[in-house]
Amino acid sequence: MTHPSPAAHADARRQGLSVGVATGVYGISFGALGVASGLDVWQTMALSLLLFTGGSQFAFIGIIGSGGNPVTAVATSTLLGIRNGLYGLQLARVLQLTGWRRAAAAHLTIDESTAVALAQTQPQVQRTGFWAGGLGVFTFWNLSTLVGAIVGNAIGDPRVWGLDAAAAAAFVGLIWPRLRERTGRVTAALAAVIALIAFAPTPAGVPVLLAAIAAVVVGLVDSAPSRARDIEQPEGDFL
Repeated sequence: MTHPSPAAHADARRQGLSVGVATGVYGISFGALGVASGLDVWQTMALSLLLFTGGSQFAFIGIIGSGGNPVTAVATSTLLGIRNGLYGLQLARVLQLTGWRRAAAAHLTIDESTAVALAQTQPQVQRTGFWAGGLGVFTFWNLSTLVGAIVGNAIGDPRVWGLDAAAAAAFVGLIWPRLRERTGRVTAALAAVIALIAFAPTPAGVPVLLAAIAAVVVGLVDSAPSRARDIEQPEGDFL
């Protein structure tokens, strides 16, 4: 087995750090909105530390801030967090962890850590990318949440500065190399169509969840021929 070069690991760590900074900065907005919705600083921080999945957090405080039922807020945030479980199914084969490390990895399994991991081509470097992305986002997201909760709206809406687009731009940069392959292009196109169709009639965050179906569909279609060949040409000689 070929061992990856130190440069490959260093590049994965740089990607994780850049995504962590880009995503973490927008945590300022969450901190400010959390306090504005009626939570105190510690409650807002608890959401970032313990829930730690941006879409679910924004959905939760959005419902609470508008006077919605807490049960509805929890149910909605849970629905949006289901995608992290889907990521975990794929990352479990890459990370191969047990015990407390498995629990820690589960907490850090989010869009960004998954993207950084899967942007790498070698399993060892994928692990480096996962931890760099997960820990990078966790650190900067929580620091920014604290700043936002303390400062409140004094800094203005981060969207005015384009900070909400920083995380998305970093994410697109990570998946761009995958578009060189036919499977990646088909998956991206199908996911875009699903997200556009679901954008208007579904709550925020749900289109992203539904778009994940694209990867499942393409994966099943691509694997069907190989499964058929395995059935027609079984391995081994029983004569």
